[in-house]
Amino acid sequence: MLTVLVVDDQPLNCNLLRVVLEQQGYNVYSADNGLEALAMLEQHDVDIVLLDVLMPVMDGYEAAAEIKKRFNDVYLPVIFMTSLDVEASFERCLAVGGDDFIQKPIDDVILNAKIKAHSRTRKLSQKAHIQNLQLEYHQNQIEREHEIVERIFNNALENQAQFTDHFDFHLSPAAMFNGDMFLMAQSPIGSLYCMLGDFTGHGLAAAVGALPASRVFYTMVNKGMAVSDIAAEINAILVKLLPGHMFCAATVIELNRTGRSISAWLGGLPDAYIIDPQGSIVKTLTSEHMALGILEEHEFERGLIYYELELGSRLVLATDGIIETTNQQQQYFGEQRLLDVIASQVNISCADIIAQVKAFAQGTKQQDDLSLVLLNCMAVPEPELSFEPYSSLPFNMSLSLNSKQIKSTDPVLEIVDVMSQIAGLDAHRADIFLLLSEAYNNALDHGLLGLDSEIKDQQDGFFKYYQQRDVAMKQLSDALIIIDIRYCPETHSVFFTICDSGNGFANEQSIEHNSHREFGRGLALLGEVAAQVTYNASGNQVEICYKLSTANASSV
Repeated sequence: MLTVLVVDDQPLNCNLLRVVLEQQGYNVYSADNGLEALAMLEQHDVDIVLLDVLMPVMDGYEAAAEIKKRFNDVYLPVIFMTSLDVEASFERCLAVGGDDFIQKPIDDVILNAKIKAHSRTRKLSQKAHIQNLQLEYHQNQIEREHEIVERIFNNALENQAQFTDHFDFHLSPAAMFNGDMFLMAQSPIGSLYCMLGDFTGHGLAAAVGALPASRVFYTMVNKGMAVSDIAAEINAILVKLLPGHMFCAATVIELNRTGRSISAWLGGLPDAYIIDPQGSIVKTLTSEHMALGILEEHEFERGLIYYELELGSRLVLATDGIIETTNQQQQYFGEQRLLDVIASQVNISCADIIAQVKAFAQGTKQQDDLSLVLLNCMAVPEPELSFEPYSSLPFNMSLSLNSKQIKSTDPVLEIVDVMSQIAGLDAHRADIFLLLSEAYNNALDHGLLGLDSEIKDQQDGFFKYYQQRDVAMKQLSDALIIIDIRYCPETHSVFFTICDSGNGFANEQSIEHNSHREFGRGLALLGEVAAQVTYNASGNQVEICYKLSTANASSV
């Protein structure tokens, strides 16, 4: 039922209008002047005001202006009732806030028509007001939730202010939240890890995976896990948590504590580049794997790229938002333009590169998150850590793998898992994995299968290399790899001996040649991590001494 407030200083007029309006089904209140009308409006929910012009205390002009001022949340129609027929008075009625007017004596039919017309407008205004309140409530809720989530994300992505000598990075989200993430942390034995990730899409939906991924990354680095273990564990958690259409393209890097070698797992991001101080490309690290969160655990590929670095080398990592930036002509910034910018000045910074990207965009709206990392490959300061006591018991392990076992299994991860149970060795898991993996793969690929890494220099070299490897593995017979491991508690040293039944290297020159391959998987990497590496005369056996104390470790 509509409620009408009649404001007139003549009691007869008020009573007549009350009777007429109540007969038409309206609820009616009355007031003698504008001041009394304002008080009635504060007390009652009124839908329409019928307002006389000439009244004592507060006339209709003053009352209308005050009504519109106080009750402006929802449309409250004010219809002036006037016996004045001067055109100027009508204009003033509308100017002070009146929505309509009706002349006295009042025609019942016209009055009812005007009330119904303005009541429809009021109902629409009330509906819009309720919707606005709901929108405001939800907007406030979203802002509070975003504030909470943003705080959580900022706290989760720890260590951003550390290692400023090693990392120069830029993260520029396309929305409030970043679908890209950059993580960095130091292992107990000093190696420096970083991960650049790019989740599907951008904004809050893309950023939700950053929390579990970052927790896994920091936890596993703190345990000294290998890069491949970190990638596998993040993949496993994302497969469980994310819907099928979401995944995380990522590059995970370990920089050895000496700053002279890296281990890299690359899945889905643009290629990474090792450059010299002048910005020239020394090595392209090609993304070889599927993005994280796609493959099930049994399908996941752990293969790593190892590379020995020269002093002054830098590593360039970028998400596809950089190379897919477009200008007004719909041209892509592209990989080649990125490489040209990197080579345009000595020791270029991320800020300089991003400035070139934005200049190329010519003011076009940013469509994707822009993330760029420059890693300065240099020695890493020793962490201030207290190691758990090393085991005081000696440990020996020996395995002999025949052709069938070599074809059907990769023993390295299982061996590392067993060794990690020995007190003090878990913190060195990444280095132990690297030593065993490199030595075992060299024994298999070059000792037994007779493959030549120089094939990788050719066009499509990696494809040809692994094609030849698959053929050679199927033909492998009467082969043997022996792995002996000995832990010496007196010197806190672990000794590895890996021997294969292959022909080995022909002479010392061949050993020297094979230990300086450019493909990052050369035997020289063993000497980077281990305290001592020696080969037998025929080159089919390598002995490695690894010191558990970082102070005694090799600093080659």
